[in-house]
Amino acid sequence: MGYFTMNIDNRSLLALLLVAGASLRAEEPFTVSRAIQKAWTDQAGLKAGQAMVDSRKAEAEGYRDLRLPTLTLSAQGVRTNEPMMAFGIKLNEARIGIADFNPLSLNHPDSIGAYGGSAVVQQPLYTGGRITAARRAGDFMFQAEQASQERRKQETAQMVVEAYFGTQVAEQALNWVDDTRQWIQGMEAFVGARVQQGLMLESELQRLKAFHAQADAQKAEVVKQVRSARSGLGLLTGSGPVEGPLATPLESGIPATNQGSAFRGDLVAADLQAKAAGEGAKAAKGNLIPEVGLEVGAGTLHHSWSEKGNWTWAAVGMKWKVFSAPDQAKAKAARAQERAAIDMRTFKQQQAEHEVRVAREAVIAADARYVAAKASLAAAEESKRLREARHREGLAPLIEVLDAEAAVQGARTLILQSLFEIRVSRAGLDMATGHPIEGVNP
Repeated sequence: MGYFTMNIDNRSLLALLLVAGASLRAEEPFTVSRAIQKAWTDQAGLKAGQAMVDSRKAEAEGYRDLRLPTLTLSAQGVRTNEPMMAFGIKLNEARIGIADFNPLSLNHPDSIGAYGGSAVVQQPLYTGGRITAARRAGDFMFQAEQASQERRKQETAQMVVEAYFGTQVAEQALNWVDDTRQWIQGMEAFVGARVQQGLMLESELQRLKAFHAQADAQKAEVVKQVRSARSGLGLLTGSGPVEGPLATPLESGIPATNQGSAFRGDLVAADLQAKAAGEGAKAAKGNLIPEVGLEVGAGTLHHSWSEKGNWTWAAVGMKWKVFSAPDQAKAKAARAQERAAIDMRTFKQQQAEHEVRVAREAVIAADARYVAAKASLAAAEESKRLREARHREGLAPLIEVLDAEAAVQGARTLILQSLFEIRVSRAGLDMATGHPIEGVNP
């Protein structure tokens, strides 16, 4: 009995450990890569874009099916005393007799009823290339929409990078504001003690309290920025405001730019759209070319179940719109759309080259600002240390110490901005060159 109880306890412990392990695995670190992938799968905007891809795919499949034969089934019931229809119905029912040729019967027939149906198969044989062009245009438009969706994913990834590291910038600023407030509290204690000893003026303490109030107001503003940034990140990733720590540090782990395969979806889409427009122009021109088709059918018409007529037919025919103003106008419009698509493709290529040049300069400038910011912060911190030491010895006024603290805050802000710009500008360069942003592939 004791062994059995111990075995149950061991199993319970094992189950608890497995549950705890599963929980730990479920709470994966929220890295920037995970944020990008979550946005690709959960964001409603990208889901709408995927629906557009599915729509284009269905349209393309419809264009491919234009070559298939068309089967039409019809059923009818009729009752009439119109002379020609009455005679034709009897003829189709295969029950014409001598009496039906009586002029009185022909001119004034009795009402006659019938029911029947038909099945017709139509197969296009030659359409002037219209069907082939439409099929190719549909395929190109589907592929263009796919490429556009990939571009939308990269644009979303770039926005996630900005929101992700923008959140970190705001949170680091909040930490530094808290550090400043703690430093002010220490200075207030020191200056307050000196005031009580008569070694400093009361105005010095009041100046510190005013500086403290400014820091409190700054903290409230930064808290608002943090909450807004986390809410924006949640919007991009398809969830509510993001909670918990962000695992990818702002100042390290920046992947090298221009790694992996290059793919600019907007350029690919523009090229495919130009090709689709060209095929569309061919399809519109095909409407003015003769077309040849095959039609095979069978029909039946009943007076009763036993009195009926059956027939079949097969025909090959040609149809040619020798003149059609609407079709000529459509062909002209399609040619204009083709020229527009070609010009847009050229513009997109020129725009991409411009974006690459600008993005490269932005990366260089961001790196330079970061180097300058680090030097500025080191100088500001050293100046603050010296002035604070001189103030404690009574050799420097408080205003110099506060100016030094303001300089440190400014240098810290410059550090954060430059780090943020490095991250965003490198994402922008990846975006411009068509490389995976933050090394994340769709």
